[in-house]
Amino acid sequence: MLSRLTRLPRPAALAVCALPVLGLFAVAAFAPLPFVIAQPGLTADVLGARDGKPVIALTGAPTRQTKGQLRMTTIQATGPSSTVRLPELVARWFDSTRAVMPRESVYPSGGSDKEIEAHNLEEMAKSQSTASQAALGFLHKDPGTVKAELNLADVGGPSAGLLFSLGIVDKLDGDGSGGDLTGGRVIAGTGTITAGGEVGAVGGVALKTQAAKRDGASVFLVPKAECSDARSELPEGLRLVPVTSLTGAVDALRALNRGEQVPSC
Repeated sequence: MLSRLTRLPRPAALAVCALPVLGLFAVAAFAPLPFVIAQPGLTADVLGARDGKPVIALTGAPTRQTKGQLRMTTIQATGPSSTVRLPELVARWFDSTRAVMPRESVYPSGGSDKEIEAHNLEEMAKSQSTASQAALGFLHKDPGTVKAELNLADVGGPSAGLLFSLGIVDKLDGDGSGGDLTGGRVIAGTGTITAGGEVGAVGGVALKTQAAKRDGASVFLVPKAECSDARSELPEGLRLVPVTSLTGAVDALRALNRGEQVPSC
């Protein structure tokens, strides 16, 4: 092949050599890639109701009427079995309302669509249980006496843990001085939580801030480790408050209500 090419005029030889390269580009353009395309998803007020039921229903202790909102945030992504190809990936890459993310970062459990959905719902159920433990531990209340039932089973994943804990704290104790933990504001946020009240990082923070602003939030609680991600596409007028624990989140909201200095990213 090489000896024949050397006898061809230079333009013709380059054209022949380019054919395999063009073929590779053509294959790459239409081959499925291991990415998903995500966008801002729904938000839900954990102090409100969903499908006619309170998102947080408490028994075993008196609860208080709350003002303001605590909105958990989500992202909406193409499904694990969806096909994403290079042209779509390139088009979305420059769209600030979309994000291109590795598939395993959104669907780390792998498996079929049904298996992943079941896994995400299981993770949400665990998150709700852990959030209840964290909140009741923070308030020094007996978990054998006070029960929290959380009605948000159709939203998968563990990233609403912090907001669930804050919702329980607000319904039971408010800001600790007779007022609302929210101060009447629309507060949004994200973050996993442990039974001991430690806040963990999640994915898609830059998209979640957009969802929060869209739905009226003025403050966004973000795991401290993800401050830079949250700042990358921060909507105007949305204040970031970094947190590492439930105690820190409650303290920050109390300080905000008193007009005191609050941590920032």
